[in-house]
Amino acid sequence: MKKKVTSVILSAAMAASMLGVNAAPVMADEPIKIGVSIWSSTDVLGSQCKRILDEAADALGVEVQYVDQGHVSEKVTASVDQLCAAGCQGIVICNSADTEMTSAIATCDSNGVYLAQFFRIISEEANPDIYELAKASEYYVGAVHENEPENGEKLVNILLDKGCRNIGLIGWEQGDATWLGRWEGYQAGVDAWNEAHPDDQAKLSEPQYAGTTSEGGAKAADALMSADPELDALIPAGGGGEPLQGAISAVEKAGKTGEIAIVSTDFLPDLGERLENGSMAGESGGHYCDPLFAFMMVYNAIKGNYTDFGGTFNDVLFPYLYVASPEDYADYETYFVDRLPYTKDELVEMADLSLEDLAATAAKLSIEDAAERAGA
Repeated sequence: MKKKVTSVILSAAMAASMLGVNAAPVMADEPIKIGVSIWSSTDVLGSQCKRILDEAADALGVEVQYVDQGHVSEKVTASVDQLCAAGCQGIVICNSADTEMTSAIATCDSNGVYLAQFFRIISEEANPDIYELAKASEYYVGAVHENEPENGEKLVNILLDKGCRNIGLIGWEQGDATWLGRWEGYQAGVDAWNEAHPDDQAKLSEPQYAGTTSEGGAKAADALMSADPELDALIPAGGGGEPLQGAISAVEKAGKTGEIAIVSTDFLPDLGERLENGSMAGESGGHYCDPLFAFMMVYNAIKGNYTDFGGTFNDVLFPYLYVASPEDYADYETYFVDRLPYTKDELVEMADLSLEDLAATAAKLSIEDAAERAGA
């Protein structure tokens, strides 16, 4: 029965796709408007994403319209309708569960609006029908995302190498693809450690869920500390940075800063200080340029530079940066916080790259790459 329902949804979405009017490339002097459907444009990570997107839009003379949808499924799908109605020729979107992409793709197909995901990719394995829908679309440009299982494994190994063995886990939304990928990596890292160290076992708790708020992060951390008096580490997996801040506050309030090591994803603005005072043990992040590459993909589709999306699935992998000491963070602060890693001239040059060269540029971004381009 489930397979039949999925097929009906897929058929309906594909029918909507065929109703779409082929979009003609914009003329050189014609204004371009790109919509950004984002969980939050004001939290730690979201505001960093907005900063780089605004810089790119200014460099290219593009109008940008943001819709904050808070990870709420009906608001995610409604945001696509809203941005299409507002006259956007392209949209970049996150958060976007695979099931939400069925509606998003159908809406964009029927309106002749290009669509790309950032921080997300449709799972070919878990949702093959939705993946094929995206692949068949003439308007789904592709996805920019990170290797989340690898990210999770690297982070948990920071804790294990620091001697932590009782690790509490905080997720944000059940079923979120990025969260599930990170959880897979955390567990893989613990399993590999336990296999290699039979006399020095580590354990990873079942997750507490925090949503995307600081209050949720604090409550989840309190619950994990109460459940395990031997807890010596926490992983607030993500959610934009707010759950991490709440978890840090809860540990500080409990008087356990330095006793409970914390790692997470999404760099905080005061990460250098927190690595110094022991309230953070390590973090992955620096990935706020991820949506920049989705933006560039959509921009080029609107301009007519990237074409023939039907039958292909463009998958752009973006690297995380990892820090585990104040020294690690210092150069990141210089090239990603005090300034953006790309100048306006470089952003204009990036917009002229082929899709293959754009993907290669995304893959090479690092602290060393930014420093070299800055002439350091």
